[in-house]
Amino acid sequence: MTYLYYKGILLDIFIPWAYKWIISSSPGIVIAVKLQQLRYIWEVAHHDLNVSATAQSLFTSQPGISKQIRLLEDELGVEIFARSGKHLTHVTPAGKTIIEQAGEILRKVDSIKHAAHEFRDEKTGSLTIATTHTQARYALPKVISSFIGQYPDVSLHMHQGSPIQIAELAANGEVDFAIATEGLELFGDLVMLPCYNWNRSIVVPRNHPLAAKTPVSLKDVAAHPIVTYVFGFTGRSKLDEAFQKEGLEPRVVFTATDADVIKTYVRLGLGIGIIADMAHDIREDPDLVALDASHLFAPSTTMIGCRRGTFLRGFMYDFIELFAPHLTRELVQRAFEAQSRHEVDKLFGDIELPVH
Repeated sequence: MTYLYYKGILLDIFIPWAYKWIISSSPGIVIAVKLQQLRYIWEVAHHDLNVSATAQSLFTSQPGISKQIRLLEDELGVEIFARSGKHLTHVTPAGKTIIEQAGEILRKVDSIKHAAHEFRDEKTGSLTIATTHTQARYALPKVISSFIGQYPDVSLHMHQGSPIQIAELAANGEVDFAIATEGLELFGDLVMLPCYNWNRSIVVPRNHPLAAKTPVSLKDVAAHPIVTYVFGFTGRSKLDEAFQKEGLEPRVVFTATDADVIKTYVRLGLGIGIIADMAHDIREDPDLVALDASHLFAPSTTMIGCRRGTFLRGFMYDFIELFAPHLTRELVQRAFEAQSRHEVDKLFGDIELPVH
């Protein structure tokens, strides 16, 4: 038997691996909890309380999950889920705390497994990334190609979504890394590492009146209908701040999460486009003129975020460094050892980030 202390609570792990946790929270009180039960309540909570969908995802039976949840509630003496008949309706206040703690325990167990795997075989495993379309389409291809060449036996998985969705996936431990420009700072459990700075271009058809005008002013931009990112995507907040500062009201007529979609509607004459610099390629977009807008908008910083306490395997450090060469293993380790976000920010205060 192996003894493990977690936040001052004694946890006894039986064989087979982590079959049961004996939680002793105070003298004379012993609660037996199966790790499987913690997995079930966590998964049910993250499948919109749909036990049937949870059972399908875990390749088990719906009655089996329901029974184990009931047994856990009986053991703990509180309801985790409120019910209406046989249906779960919502998570109880006690359940919310229990599920959060269950998530932390499950992540700790995963970290233990990853640590063991690292010593068994450091070049196999999986890496899951959540990011935006712009990063997936323009910033990551070369990085992923190099990574696969270095680690052909590591399977890569990518999720795309909004910055908030991406950060939430990382905060919940559902992905290893979140890569985005906005939204990550909303989640205190994430260690955020600055990767590079970037700015924007204004894209217009070659016959557009602005095509031959340099430099373009913010007033020039505000005079035309604008096609750009949805608010909360790819540094959109910097655009809104710039217009507000100058007392201008931009005419945003169309928004999208995808720079390629934005360029498509610029070609249709819907308006001028404002996109990330990296999203314009002379070879792929010969019909569009890209006008520098770095003097109009403050630069944005793309970050890579990872849940605090995550065990980083060797290939995970290498992926980070491939994406942002200044983020060496030593620097990343120091960031994870920092006690607060302020300390992390101070750590990177004197580092000049590359510009994309």
